Amino acid sequence: MQPKSDPSIPDSGVAITINEGDEIFVPVTKKRSVFCSWAAFHPSNLLANMGTETSRRLIHGAKVGFALVVVSLLYMLEVVHDKLGDNSMWAVMTVVVVFEFSSGATISKGVNRAIGTTLGGGLGCSVALLAQQVGGTGKAITIGTSVFFISAAATYKRLQPKIKKRYDYGFLIFILTFNLVAVSGVRGEEIWRVATDRLSSIMMGITICYFISLFVLPVWASDELHKSIVSKFDKLANSIEGCMEDYFKSDGKTDTKASSNLGGCMSVIYSKTADEALANFAIWEPWHGRFGYGYPYKKCLRILELLRELAASTLSLQSCLKSKLQPSLLSTRAAETCQVISEMLVFMLRELGEDIFNMRMCRPHDTVAVKIQSLKTELATAVSASNLSTLVGVNSTMRDGLSVASFVFVFMEVLEKVEVISKEVEELGKLARFEQRELMLH
Repeated sequence: MQPKSDPSIPDSGVAITINEGDEIFVPVTKKRSVFCSWAAFHPSNLLANMGTETSRRLIHGAKVGFALVVVSLLYMLEVVHDKLGDNSMWAVMTVVVVFEFSSGATISKGVNRAIGTTLGGGLGCSVALLAQQVGGTGKAITIGTSVFFISAAATYKRLQPKIKKRYDYGFLIFILTFNLVAVSGVRGEEIWRVATDRLSSIMMGITICYFISLFVLPVWASDELHKSIVSKFDKLANSIEGCMEDYFKSDGKTDTKASSNLGGCMSVIYSKTADEALANFAIWEPWHGRFGYGYPYKKCLRILELLRELAASTLSLQSCLKSKLQPSLLSTRAAETCQVISEMLVFMLRELGEDIFNMRMCRPHDTVAVKIQSLKTELATAVSASNLSTLVGVNSTMRDGLSVASFVFVFMEVLEKVEVISKEVEELGKLARFEQRELMLH
């Protein structure tokens, strides 16, 4: 496998021949993908370029402040105050607790609060009225028994993983509202009027939150999830590229300080909670852009899970190369093969991220599988048992051979994971109906 120079090929890449005559062009980029430079001018990322997260937080704070101003002005209107009285302050409380950073999170909290308040208030009123009808000692028994069994059942249901993931806040509001209404309603008059007034105030606050969150510089959780996936592809590409460069530029000395972007791998590994939250919020969002109802968010989570596995394998690959037991692979055919394969991996990962970013179909999985199988064959040939003694040196011990074998095993695992990710990205494109494109690899 030899890199070739060709006047017709731009300086930013190399042509690579695989298995006699099968030639492809690999753009070689340093630490940053080509599409990331273009993405900086994308409308969805202009805000980030103006001040990263600080600008977004300032705008979110302004939106929350504006919502509180609107709901406060409604409270000051005599018509509203005469109708709802002091219960209209519940609208202010609702804005504070419901308005979230993304539109999907705001919708999720609003729906949960509305349903939880309605069910909890209605059930609490029924229990209070029933207790008033019983009277005497039976009033306390009725309230105590109802509060115990209903609260215990709701709390048990709330702890179930599927419920806690999407409806935890709704169950919390249900338990809180039910207990407040059931206990305080026994001594109160016109309990139904008070309950309906509070519910009206809450719905008023939710409506204001929805309007501002959806129509004033909305932040969509689906867009955030989409960009999160793309950024992880670029981080892993940078990590693999930096990992290999650190080794092959250090003259085989594995005790030198690494400068590769392994922090990107760690951020990918520890992003599971945030990614699942974004996917959960994205499900609540209305149709916007190319994110419609039925968008395959579960497939996105599957790709993110595979990316986390690839990040862990990349960390293992870096550990193998930095091990003091790892012999030098420089000035060997294996070194050249590993460098070429790493360039191919970086190119594939960045291209997959670019395809998702542009919402276009990636290369057919069959084509990618053939290329990866060719890379695996070349790597296996370069470090086969017959060549192992040459790689580690005549006077080397078996320990050195095992070190090389462990490196090859992890490298093979990375190749296999990239192949699986390519298949999942292709399925995502089919389910989400990405745009078709012409094939670039033949």
